[in-house]
Amino acid sequence: MKIVVVGATGTIGKAVSEALGSRHEIVKVGKTRGDLQVDITDAASIHKLFERTGRFDALICTAGKVHFGELSKMTEKEMQIGLKDKLMGQVNLVLIGRDHMNDGGSFTLTAGVLSHDPIRYGACASLVNGALESFTRAAAIELTRGLRINVVSPGVLVESLPTFGPYFLGHDAVPGSRVANAYVKSVEGLLTGQVLEVL
Repeated sequence: MKIVVVGATGTIGKAVSEALGSRHEIVKVGKTRGDLQVDITDAASIHKLFERTGRFDALICTAGKVHFGELSKMTEKEMQIGLKDKLMGQVNLVLIGRDHMNDGGSFTLTAGVLSHDPIRYGACASLVNGALESFTRAAAIELTRGLRINVVSPGVLVESLPTFGPYFLGHDAVPGSRVANAYVKSVEGLLTGQVLEVL
């Protein structure tokens, strides 16, 4: 299969590319690095990406920013970071990408544990992750041509503890290799409309 991995240069993206790379053609996409570049906050950039990739069999997105901060100081501006980047960036990859995907192909998006296990400073992430899970369930019942969609919802990664550990006190971290397996299951299996939790 030809698999487009958006966010391939990040922590999860690297693990996913490694897990699938021995069996499939991986097109590694990043914001500034990788085989190709895309700004997922810009629909025109997404259109250009798919013009360059040509048709493909699967798309995985492990990219997307959210704002971490105190709710008492949060405004629409901070919320919009997650809504425009991690949420609508991934939604637009589906809305635009479906026309470039081969029949029977699959989308795998990325949400996270905060959709159902909130933390202090994580209101934006919880909002976005919950919306991605709901979008996935709804999109699955309407996609045509045998297209599938799932979303992986991991806990904090062991590899990400140096950066995000202080936000996730008391959470059991999961290794990137375990998280990558959920993407393998989504791409190489037959599930659709599923939230694949890795905790």
